[in-house]
Amino acid sequence: MTPHALPMIPLRLTIPFVFMCLNGIATAQAPQVVTLQSREVDLSYPAESVVEAVRQATVAAQVSGRIVDVRTDAGRRVKAGEVLLRIDAREAAEGVAGAQAQLAQAKANFDRTRNLFERKFISGAALDKAAADLKSARAAAGQAGAGLSHATATAPLSGIVAQRHVELGEMAAPGKPLVTVFDPKGLRVIASVPQYKLAGLRGASRAKVEFPETGKWIDAARVEVLPTLDANTHTVTARVYLPDDASGVVPGMAARVHFVIGRALKLTVPPQAVVRRGEVSAVYVLDASGAPRLRQVRLGEAVAGGELEVMAGLSAGDKVSLEPVKSGIAVRQAAAK
Repeated sequence: MTPHALPMIPLRLTIPFVFMCLNGIATAQAPQVVTLQSREVDLSYPAESVVEAVRQATVAAQVSGRIVDVRTDAGRRVKAGEVLLRIDAREAAEGVAGAQAQLAQAKANFDRTRNLFERKFISGAALDKAAADLKSARAAAGQAGAGLSHATATAPLSGIVAQRHVELGEMAAPGKPLVTVFDPKGLRVIASVPQYKLAGLRGASRAKVEFPETGKWIDAARVEVLPTLDANTHTVTARVYLPDDASGVVPGMAARVHFVIGRALKLTVPPQAVVRRGEVSAVYVLDASGAPRLRQVRLGEAVAGGELEVMAGLSAGDKVSLEPVKSGIAVRQAAAK
């Protein structure tokens, strides 16, 4: 269907203030132009989402003590097993020494008890108790040694330090977060989709992820819809995985997922060609002589790929300027002559 043309906007009411300030500046080159054509585009359902890391871990303290050595900070790349920080382990070391002493005493007592049992001076119950005491002392010594090793916090995976939760000299306690590390090669966006959209979403195997602030679009590597809904919000969680080479994306970023649910023939215009003044949208269209003319248009939602659907004001074959600033300056200069 060919969109109906909308009335031309009076030029003197729509020339931006910046064009007045730039009056008299000559443009060395003509603005870039695109010829509009109807094309088959993806139909999509947009949903707000948040970026998260697939592999992320928070290292927590397992022993109490003061932090005496910090070797990392937010933004730093680390390797799995690399030391991140150390906790004062003197108390734990004393515990290890005490456990080892008790183990030595229990072993000596067991040897004496066994010797007496072999000579028939004591009963088997006494030997069993000595053996149990030896096993208990060995377990206590092993536990103390493990606690001493927990004084050194290491990276659980290779990646980037997202946040360091403690500073040098602070007290650590069991369970207190120390450092959060994530793998930048495994990112995904999490979106909540209402129940009434679930039927169409189940068949969506492709998606595009938009980052509105930067204008970046990324093709998703995989779409995963969880099998259950939230009983309170009646929404289903969709996980959209990004490719490993997605640059400039970090956990916590806001994004918009466009789930591809079909294809249709539409007339679209690049977003950089659009001039917006409040609720009015317009583009510079070149006339038969090649001169730019500002024309009001009615636009729909962005299709998967970033271009805007044209509802009215433009037709296939129209030549639209991709550099409205240059076109506006040219119009202003022509009006001043």
